Amino acid sequence: MKILLLEDNKTLNETIILKFELKGYQVDSFIDGKEAYSNITNGYSCFILDINVPNVNGIKILKKIREYYEDVPVIIISATVELDIIKESYDFGCNDYLKKPFFIDELEIKVDKLCNITKKTVVFDQNCYFSFSESCISIENKKSQLTQKENLLMNLFLRNKNEIVSYENIQNYVWEGNYASLDAIRTLIKRLRKKFEKTYILASSNRGYMFEVK
Repeated sequence: MKILLLEDNKTLNETIILKFELKGYQVDSFIDGKEAYSNITNGYSCFILDINVPNVNGIKILKKIREYYEDVPVIIISATVELDIIKESYDFGCNDYLKKPFFIDELEIKVDKLCNITKKTVVFDQNCYFSFSESCISIENKKSQLTQKENLLMNLFLRNKNEIVSYENIQNYVWEGNYASLDAIRTLIKRLRKKFEKTYILASSNRGYMFEVK
């Protein structure tokens, strides 16, 4: 899983990085709001944002994130106790608010809960499962490794099980905000489908795709 972290306190920044990298997550960290702002389309599964940071504040970044990602979790971490700012954070789409100082384990719990990381594997049937930690699909104990884009697409589908994922959402998340033609998206879908013995990925009337599981 890939996380964008914006925190201008270097000690806290480094502590959060260490915590999540030990869990096997990739953390792209920033202390400057302007740099974080220019990197939000790089295919993140979660955003952790401080509000009062240099150049571009966390609220403005939150608003920009929601232009690209409707449902990627955003956690605000801040020392502010001003109710207007907290309300504004929720109004613009933050999923949770953590007041400083806090326990790092508390942040870990919130990230895992919001990103549905309750276990390292997702079982589709008795012979087939997906491993988050290994980025592979296993069928009857035969593992099939996913490419980076296949893994990003799989993560996107599993966060939106039984829901339509639009072409635009796939482009923003898997291609990290860069342009991707419909042919490129369809080719990627075709490759991922071949990893399974059963049909889990369904096309939805030129709107996108759905990963259907019971």
